[in-house]
Amino acid sequence: MKILVVGSGAREHALAWKLNREPGVSEVVCAPGNAGTRQVARQHPLDVSDPAAVLALAEAEAVDLTVIGPELPLALGVQNLFAARDRLLFGPSRVAAQLESSKAFAKDFMARHDVPTARFRVCERADEALAVVAGPEFGFPVVIKADGLAAGKGVTVAPDRAAAEQAVRDAMLDHRFGEAGHRVVIEECLVGEEASFFAICDGRQALALPTAQDYKRAFDGDAGPNTGGMGALAPSPLVTPDIERRIGCEIVRPVLDGLAREGHPYRGFLYVGLMITAEGPRVIEFNVRLGDPEAQVVLPMVRDELAPLLEAAARGALETTSCDQTRDPHVGVVLASGGYPGAYETGAAIAGLDDASAIAGVLVFHGGTGVRDDAVVTTGGRVITVVGRGVDLAEAIECAYAAVARITFARKQVRTDIGRKAQ
Repeated sequence: MKILVVGSGAREHALAWKLNREPGVSEVVCAPGNAGTRQVARQHPLDVSDPAAVLALAEAEAVDLTVIGPELPLALGVQNLFAARDRLLFGPSRVAAQLESSKAFAKDFMARHDVPTARFRVCERADEALAVVAGPEFGFPVVIKADGLAAGKGVTVAPDRAAAEQAVRDAMLDHRFGEAGHRVVIEECLVGEEASFFAICDGRQALALPTAQDYKRAFDGDAGPNTGGMGALAPSPLVTPDIERRIGCEIVRPVLDGLAREGHPYRGFLYVGLMITAEGPRVIEFNVRLGDPEAQVVLPMVRDELAPLLEAAARGALETTSCDQTRDPHVGVVLASGGYPGAYETGAAIAGLDDASAIAGVLVFHGGTGVRDDAVVTTGGRVITVVGRGVDLAEAIECAYAAVARITFARKQVRTDIGRKAQ
């Protein structure tokens, strides 16, 4: 099987790495890829925001399956384009992808299908949103979410009225998130601990992957601004067998059944961002792809071949709802450019990658990297994810940070507490 992996981040490196190791895969093409994916895949230039270009590449390469990494091509309808040309693609349709691309769509869908989530209001105008946060409906803290795609940075947990009003102004008046903030969702602030659930879906059923926890804040102690994610661990100790059963019955099953009844069967990765509350799991958000950095700790735990599962799900014909998984903890630490998620510089030379990879139990996945004059350099905010594996969480943490210490570049930014709160 020849597979095209679309994207350029560490998630796509992890996907390409996993697929390239499988005997049933003849070749992996990664487009556009990064400095790390070139080690496990043949690379090709690609504008991922152009679904027609993705289709043209898949046809030119005569690939058997296209796997979409990031959310943008899915939100733009790449699956629909492939389906019209009878080409196989793993990822949901444009309508189903609104579970991620529109917070309002997702909340309305959950309300229709009794999926447990926070109370909410959708506001189309800034004056309406300001009136809601000033009123008694939600109290404080309150959550303000830009409706559309905002690269993981469109959510504010406002501790008071002033912060809530500023979040509304940022999104709806100052257009900090572009079109993503043309409307906002205002939600009650759920109390509990966060976890992530992942599944491969074929439109009718779901195959659960290892669970995870990510670290969204920029600095130690969950301080600083929200980022796309500064690290992750898997499996999540918060997701007990009973909680996982409830996620399947109360969330995943209604989502798949609801979308099927509405004529949009969901085929692709489903990522459920959860708050584990005293009353049980509640949905914070959906993503319609694997998370980053969660993919980097989840995929190495999957012992079964991934390619046949993705192909079967894309055809709507999964023959299993379980896969072989290791229970050994995996911890991923993101090495970011100094200043991320704000302004940061790129072009810094990266040293120590081979030394880090040489440590037993370590995997190094590239994100924002490129090649200049035969040297690997930084090209983005989240540069590298270093993954450590251990017989227990303490060993996985030690393994990951031993490798982190060997990788250097100018103004390297790293959280030093990934995984520690779960010990």
